Amino acid sequence: MAQDRETTKRPARAQAASVTRPPRQSKGDGVEREASAVTKPKRKPKAAVATKAPSPAPEQAAAAAAPAPAPAMPAPAAPSPASLQTLAQSLNPDQMTHLSRNLADAMTRANDIFSTAFYDQSKGSNESWRADPFDVQGATNAVWANLAARPETLRDAHAGLWKSYADIWERHALKMMMGQAMENLAPNRDKRFRDPEWTANPAFSLMRETYLATASFISSLVERTEGVDEETKRKAGFFIKQAVDAASPSNFMMSNPAVLRAMIESQGQSIVKGVENFAADLKRGGGMLAITQTDMNAFTLGENIATTPGKVVYRNHLIEIIQYTPTTETTFDVPLLIFPPWINKFYIMDLQPKNSMIRWLLAQGHTVFLASWVNPDATMVEKTFEDYMRDGVFAGVQAVQDACGATKMNTVGYCIGGTLLAACLGYMAQIGDDRIASATFFASQQDFELSGDLRIFADDPGLRYLEDRITQKGGFLDAQAMADTFNSLRANDLVWNYVVDNYYMGRSPPPFDLLYWNADQTRMPKALHLFYLRAFYHDNLMAKGELTLLGQPIDLGRVETPIYMQSSKEDHIAPYASVYRGAKLFGGDVTFMMAGSGHIAGVINHPDANKYQHWLNSALPDTVEEWIDGAIEHPGSWWPNWHAWLAKRSGKQVKARMPGDGKLKVLCDAPGEYVKVRSAN
Repeated sequence: MAQDRETTKRPARAQAASVTRPPRQSKGDGVEREASAVTKPKRKPKAAVATKAPSPAPEQAAAAAAPAPAPAMPAPAAPSPASLQTLAQSLNPDQMTHLSRNLADAMTRANDIFSTAFYDQSKGSNESWRADPFDVQGATNAVWANLAARPETLRDAHAGLWKSYADIWERHALKMMMGQAMENLAPNRDKRFRDPEWTANPAFSLMRETYLATASFISSLVERTEGVDEETKRKAGFFIKQAVDAASPSNFMMSNPAVLRAMIESQGQSIVKGVENFAADLKRGGGMLAITQTDMNAFTLGENIATTPGKVVYRNHLIEIIQYTPTTETTFDVPLLIFPPWINKFYIMDLQPKNSMIRWLLAQGHTVFLASWVNPDATMVEKTFEDYMRDGVFAGVQAVQDACGATKMNTVGYCIGGTLLAACLGYMAQIGDDRIASATFFASQQDFELSGDLRIFADDPGLRYLEDRITQKGGFLDAQAMADTFNSLRANDLVWNYVVDNYYMGRSPPPFDLLYWNADQTRMPKALHLFYLRAFYHDNLMAKGELTLLGQPIDLGRVETPIYMQSSKEDHIAPYASVYRGAKLFGGDVTFMMAGSGHIAGVINHPDANKYQHWLNSALPDTVEEWIDGAIEHPGSWWPNWHAWLAKRSGKQVKARMPGDGKLKVLCDAPGEYVKVRSAN
């Protein structure tokens, strides 16, 4: 979609470390709270354009001569919450007694809960406990040993830390001694420290700033390490950051002013309610903590989520194929077939009518088919990547042909579904199968050299641990393990935020469709999952041209199918630099696009939302840095640009095709049966 170049800008070029390391996490919309590792794009100044003002019409002149209306009175500011000291002093003896009793009851209940959890974890468990399954100690020892051999680095780092401490103390000491509130502090953008007490109260402000300075010091030590291989450094940095995040004073009941405020105001009821929330999550996890992030009873598939009308027209043991009901009288001749990741449910693309990609595609005149993957159980532990090719992608392609008589189709692969689709394209290129007219990839990797923090879990110790855990779980990786892994990538947002809100403050998380989907994880069959981690994350075989599937070598250089490659600037799961390396592997015409935001919001960004931006560059130079240098920013969603690209490859307009009109008959209504199968937790 064409944009006025005077209103566009180029994305800032990433530094080398940002390309090879994933972006750090912070706030954002929904579960997308990542902060980009890319330097913020610098705005180009708009060119000044001299224009002659038109003469006003008579009525406009009269209006201009009239006295201006009085300015509206500003809305009164929200009152600041009372200080903790004021709240504590306001308690009368009866309230103090009630507070003490509730705290005592909560602590007694918590002890019972912990005892029960420890018993549940040990009862009937055949899992072998490992103190360090990912060999974190080995990685951190390598980093610390390297630093110890370079005392000048440690000296300079400690000097910087102590200078920071001195500056912090100097700014706080007088205020603390005089009992004065802190003033003229920089605005606090870290949501862990939103409570005004973190800045207004010198004691809490001192605690916050000291923690942040120490956290920065520890992280910088890892960055300063030299002579340690990148994977070891990445692992050490990841787990050290987990420890640093966990040590935040905001994560402890007696050092979090928001928690103390809620405790005083509720006379301890917040802690009592939080303990019960904690007990419920432990019970849900069978003795392991399964944190509740949203109201899981607020949504029903097909009723208030995943509601786009359609029919299941094909089903085998791995997939259901949904054909959605057209919303236009005519549609493009070439249908569109979408393969979402099997690691999550497909309805991220159909959450609500206002943000549904499926509904939007139908409105643009596409005949939309979608593969809904089965949620595997113990009977499917030996299903392989080749099974997912044969009975997933190729079965889906044939089903679309049968359903509407198409000889060609456009395809989409999202995340891991895109990795599978790319492998299938490589196979089809070898055997001369040209039924796929184009392929679009959402947040999908084909080259895993720069694939981010998830590689930490796919090294040799990680794979051994996962294989043992999968075996002990009956042949599949349980959904909670997958949820815990993804949550750990953004622990402040997806772990500690809920520890504070749910357990310390006694809140119940509100309904949120995106987090409902995020919690609806699927199980991973042993053979499929271990092959995926080894062949792609660990060995990067497809990018190296060393992968053989279904008896054929997979060479993406032979794939001449037109490609549209979507990436997101803040994606922590499929970093844009990694996606770009995959784009360079294909042998045909490739369009690479980078969207704003992250792995979810960067993809699911309805044009009506008027959010974020996207960058385009018609060239595909050797490096992503060069691509960024030549890219132009356009405001809003990238969907219209993709549709324009897709429309050129979708043929003429034909009468809209209804589900059941072709060889395949209707089996049931969308969203189908497979998507409704929830995992144990």
